[in-house]
Amino acid sequence: MIVFHYDKTLEGLMTAVFDAYNRKSFPDLLLGMQEHEPLFVDESYTVITQDESSKRVWKGLEKKLRANALNMITHVWLSELSGSDMLIFRYIRKVFDSQISIETNFADEDVLQMQKIALKVSREKQRVIEFVRFQKAADDIFFAPISPKHNCLPLTLYHFTDRFADQKWVIYDTHRNYGYFYDLKKVTEMTLENTDLFPDGKLNEDLMATDEKLFQNLWRGYFKAMTIKERINPKLHRQHLPRRFWKYLTEKQ
Repeated sequence: MIVFHYDKTLEGLMTAVFDAYNRKSFPDLLLGMQEHEPLFVDESYTVITQDESSKRVWKGLEKKLRANALNMITHVWLSELSGSDMLIFRYIRKVFDSQISIETNFADEDVLQMQKIALKVSREKQRVIEFVRFQKAADDIFFAPISPKHNCLPLTLYHFTDRFADQKWVIYDTHRNYGYFYDLKKVTEMTLENTDLFPDGKLNEDLMATDEKLFQNLWRGYFKAMTIKERINPKLHRQHLPRRFWKYLTEKQ
């Protein structure tokens, strides 16, 4: 068994692909830098992430794949599912080794799995777009905590910068402890040291704007008034609005 250790970044994974072809030795298993190796390892290699090597692999993929397939690689990486990095590695190797396009070869198990996982991440991205609820802080910045199943927050930035281009906002992934701040000009990745700003999925009341509670009460009143009790279907409701998002929704408080 051949094991590659890398830094668990997408650039590191691309470098691993480059090094594998350069060494003519391909890994059976990819591990993080500090992860323990299994028994009976024949060869162990540590990948040092190189921007130039990573870019060369990506440019090679751009020549072989259409934009949708490149996006699929990014989506699978952001899924954070166990073994997804090795799946991407095998997929990339098949792309480079094949004389014809493998993008729609769903008879290949790796191609099929890439498609399925990318679809799951895409659906989660859409849920984030639908279920984000901004809360206005005293400094006129709008905050929105969220905790998606997959690391799909980067995939939503285009939507939010386009839809809310005229206001400052922060969208924060409470599970992964990072987020993005939009200052009316650009988006910057950020990390908060104090995670108590979002108790129970809501902005701390001490930090809310004076009229935020009023608007929240108005929205809850509207939501209640529009509900037709005779048509309540809890099973269908949970299907379209997963319970794990409820704590972030004003109308569910």
